[in-house]
Amino acid sequence: MNGYKFLPLLLLFCVMLVADAGFAQLSGAGTTTPTGAPKKDTSMAKTNNGSWKTYKENLTYKKLNSEKIYYPDTGIHTFHRRPFSQPWNQDLGNSGTAMQNLLFTPEERVGPTLGYHVFDAYRFFPDSLKFYNTNRPYSAFSYQLGSKLEQMAEIMISENVKPNWNFTADYRKIYSTGYYKIQRSNHDNVCLSTNYKSFNKHYELYGGIIYNKQQQDENGGIVADSQLLNVNYIDKQTVDVLFENPYYSITRSSVTNMQRDFTMLLQHAYTWGRTDTFYSQDSTSYTFKLKPRFRITHKMELSTEKHEFKDLVPDSSRYAGLFNHAFANSYYYTQGQDSVLSQQKWFWVDNRILINGFVGKAGNELAFSAGIGNRLDQFTTAWGPGSTQNKLTNNYIIGEIKKEALQPAEWFYQANAQFFLTGDNAGDFLLHASVGKELKNNWADFVAGFQQSLNSAPYSYTIFQTQYDTITKAYNKESVTQAYASISSPKLRFSISARNYLIANYIYINQQQSFAQYSSPFSISQLSVRKIFKVGMVFLDNELAYQQATGDAPVNIPVLLGRHQLGIETDLFKTSLKIATGIEIRYHTSYYASGYDPFFNRFYYQNSYSVSNHPEGTIFFNFRVKRFRAYIMGDQLQEIFFRNNINYPGYPAQDAMIRFGFSWIMLD
Repeated sequence: MNGYKFLPLLLLFCVMLVADAGFAQLSGAGTTTPTGAPKKDTSMAKTNNGSWKTYKENLTYKKLNSEKIYYPDTGIHTFHRRPFSQPWNQDLGNSGTAMQNLLFTPEERVGPTLGYHVFDAYRFFPDSLKFYNTNRPYSAFSYQLGSKLEQMAEIMISENVKPNWNFTADYRKIYSTGYYKIQRSNHDNVCLSTNYKSFNKHYELYGGIIYNKQQQDENGGIVADSQLLNVNYIDKQTVDVLFENPYYSITRSSVTNMQRDFTMLLQHAYTWGRTDTFYSQDSTSYTFKLKPRFRITHKMELSTEKHEFKDLVPDSSRYAGLFNHAFANSYYYTQGQDSVLSQQKWFWVDNRILINGFVGKAGNELAFSAGIGNRLDQFTTAWGPGSTQNKLTNNYIIGEIKKEALQPAEWFYQANAQFFLTGDNAGDFLLHASVGKELKNNWADFVAGFQQSLNSAPYSYTIFQTQYDTITKAYNKESVTQAYASISSPKLRFSISARNYLIANYIYINQQQSFAQYSSPFSISQLSVRKIFKVGMVFLDNELAYQQATGDAPVNIPVLLGRHQLGIETDLFKTSLKIATGIEIRYHTSYYASGYDPFFNRFYYQNSYSVSNHPEGTIFFNFRVKRFRAYIMGDQLQEIFFRNNINYPGYPAQDAMIRFGFSWIMLD
């Protein structure tokens, strides 16, 4: 491997160490009690906030609009698994490439949207931001390395500058050239978050900034599966692909897709209620407890997103199904020759005001809210010299009732609704309700829910334009209804879940790779089961998923998916070292897999090419020493004996390969 590829990762690690040392120098500012309140200096009648950092390290996080506390994962049972392919996601045969969930999942949206989702698994989103709280400067560095320059590095730094005010930064880099020609992926993902709550608990603020950039070179897929078994193509870099052009480049494709987005989130609220002050036994410290009764919340989101398709050396045959144009000789690349370009941009601002109320005992309140919101959306399609623009203004109402289970054996339930009253998306709505309970002593918990949505088509499905062609289409609103239920028992190491989708006016891309709508309603039923058997230090982890669509629904789904992990997990050297090692098998039944269309950067329905693969085999060795976790694994081992598995028509999986990765947590 070329050494310069690792320079950015080395610089990242150095920055982390410097930042961690810098945070340590800030540690001397201030003290509080373990409960987070300022400690009062009775001799000087002042407060400070430094001694709180002398307590045992603790790191937790919450999600927006939730009081439930979560802890970072430090387990090693599944540490070797590729993070973005869980549990059933599948890429194009190279890390970082377009990905689809083999367990069917429709787009969950309400209101205007651009409509590109094949990179969603790699992106940060406002709804998934984690708002941390830590009494130590906290740094986490992760790195993964595989064959053919497959690498991922991530650094996360979190610090409470005050006991009630945290800043967190997270940066992730994904890069891979792939086993096959010109299929490079190159992603950058950044998120910054902060959360603040006043000492008297009345005012709180949550903020976030997100930046995602995904870049993928398109090779169009391999020319023929037969080359995978031909001894002349043992090196997969010699397998012919549809879009290769050595006159342009032997390492980069002239056809690329890029998606970039930037989002800002601000939510702040003021709460009225009764505040009680609690003093320590020696009266040197105190804390506040607020019993909320009424709150006003303002939430604002601002975002811009851009999707770009470029073909710098186009071939007329690639676009025969879309338009006819005689391009300049595509075998000789010259500056300024014909190209195919399409850019779609989305800018939006969402503002909402909510009035919140609370009933019940402190710490176990039933919260309810109602409010109004306004959205301004602007969509732009550009194709070089020209562009078209569409501006939307929508107003909606929103409401929610929620009770969280913050203690064991409590009921939790939630119901929320959003309805667009006026504007271009008038009539769109989302309804969701769920209920559940966790039984005592981790015996079991269950949840059941229902969701109904009615949505307008994404903008990119209604118009797609290049210099040579314009595709426009109108659709009826798409309806998605789902009902689900699950039961899990940590004590029995068992879980089961069932889900049913009922979809009408389904929007998709058909076998001719054209935008289409399937008006007839159809349903998809799914059942998932997981059971872990443990005998001493031996674990057998089994996961199965079954799904079935009705009628002639235009969806590509395997009926059965499975994964089984047999391994040994134990402590060594008086618990100083913990290991997990074993084998893992993953498989699915034969089915007509989705095709991938580089031009639209989407998967499409097809029923002419059936995929039948051998089970994927993996061996792994994971271990943890204090705050350091690492793994080494052999992946795609079935390829030693059989042809490469086919992920999608024209897109085979990698060769047998070695992967290595680690995660290192540092606390000051």
